[in-house]
Amino acid sequence: MTSISVVLPAKNEMAAIGGVISGIRELYPDAEILVVNDASSDSTSEVAQTAGARVISQPYSKGNGAAIKAGAQEAEGDVIVFMDADGQHDPSDISRLLDRLKEGHDMVVGARQAGSQASVGRGLANGFYNGLATYMTGHKVEDLTSGFRAVRARKFRQFLYLLPNGFSYPTTITMAFFRAGYSVAYEPIHAAQRVGHSHIRLVKDGLRFLLIIFKIGTLYSPLKLFAPVAALLFTLATIWYGYTYISIGRFTNMSALLYTGSVMVFLMGLISEQITALMYKDDG
Repeated sequence: MTSISVVLPAKNEMAAIGGVISGIRELYPDAEILVVNDASSDSTSEVAQTAGARVISQPYSKGNGAAIKAGAQEAEGDVIVFMDADGQHDPSDISRLLDRLKEGHDMVVGARQAGSQASVGRGLANGFYNGLATYMTGHKVEDLTSGFRAVRARKFRQFLYLLPNGFSYPTTITMAFFRAGYSVAYEPIHAAQRVGHSHIRLVKDGLRFLLIIFKIGTLYSPLKLFAPVAALLFTLATIWYGYTYISIGRFTNMSALLYTGSVMVFLMGLISEQITALMYKDDG
């Protein structure tokens, strides 16, 4: 029989976490529930323990990704379910993720449907990430950044060394699973309005999320990201050279710069491909 661990990263979630744990315990009385307390300044730890969860407390705030890694390392179940502790994710949806996992998938992601995004801007950003990831992997990516997912523990732990300590862990693990040839499926869910205030800051974390775009490329197939840029620079160089040759009969410095840039970008893509291959090297 497959054993289940539910990992809840939490920081200052005392208002919601008790209800989340109770909802999980009611549906899965035998499941292991781990709350990774990311140095909360409120009573998150006490509320979680009272509700029946095992609490792992970080000595200082390390970030959402670090909490996920700590929970994955401590989890004893064959399957790990990751959920937010703020009440956005409905425990009753866990069964649908587990059912899809039984079909033979290695990871099932709860894909947020229309109306589930916290803001229009974040919804547009996630839509862009999904489209870019779909292009990079050749697989339909319905929700790249969802934190609600069920995974096979053994396969998830293979990539712990890749996971960042911040909020972009879902992007990293999704691209890593695709790169390794593991099966990833998506199950539609509706995410409710979170209880309390979000820990994501618009400017700081907005810049951090921009790095997700580059992570998508470097974690899967960098050349698919670098080659179109190189081709664009080469095309612009050729067009500019044609224009200046006809108008003034010269090969200009701008053409030389664009041609050089296209070659350098392409070579960077080749080097990144080799680095990416080394990242996924199987050490046995």
